[in-house]
Amino acid sequence: MEQKKIIVAIDGHSSSGKSTMAKRLAAEVGYVYVDTGAMYRAFALHCVRLGVMDEQNIEEPKIPEVIGKTAISFAIVDGRQHTLLNGEDVESEIRTLRIGNCASRISALPIVREAMVNAQQKMGMEKGIIMDGRDIGTVVFPSAEMKVYVTASEEVRAERRFLELKAKGEQPTMEAVLADVRDRDYRDTHRAVGPLKKADDAFVLDNTYLNQEEQYTLLRLYFKSLSGL
Repeated sequence: MEQKKIIVAIDGHSSSGKSTMAKRLAAEVGYVYVDTGAMYRAFALHCVRLGVMDEQNIEEPKIPEVIGKTAISFAIVDGRQHTLLNGEDVESEIRTLRIGNCASRISALPIVREAMVNAQQKMGMEKGIIMDGRDIGTVVFPSAEMKVYVTASEEVRAERRFLELKAKGEQPTMEAVLADVRDRDYRDTHRAVGPLKKADDAFVLDNTYLNQEEQYTLLRLYFKSLSGL
């Protein structure tokens, strides 16, 4: 099969493992990887720092001004992709449970999603890109050649998130993490703009009972069948 560059859109629930798979595939095949969740997290962090939002409230009239003062980019640091907010490496700060919760809230605002979607679409103009998020295959790139919808049970995803936070030195409770997963699932699937849902032509990858190698093998085989790489 002739090799060709394609757009790979990977959507799915929080802590479903989609980012891990997307990063690995991009590195293997030489594609650009874009973590759209990190973009929303970085914007949320900026809003928190400016006092425009917290975990309960958002001063929506101030959001357009913040958007105009926000530049989000990515850089490779020690072999890993890090997120930059106005040139500052904020990779560690945006991965906390608090900022994740704020990102879930701020991403529901139409003006924020419009700004992010426009930026994401520009990134994919030349194809050869792997992007993961909540609405990549349905809103950002509805014509993507490859669409994958990643999911797993909420209990399994909560356990993964719990272990990840513990490894970073945080002290969450399993109950709090599970509650956060359920809350984020509800917000992600019920927001008015760009809700999380499976694209009609997406390949469903349920990894509840799969290890990382098993799920990656499935993803890689599907990519190979569409790209020839």
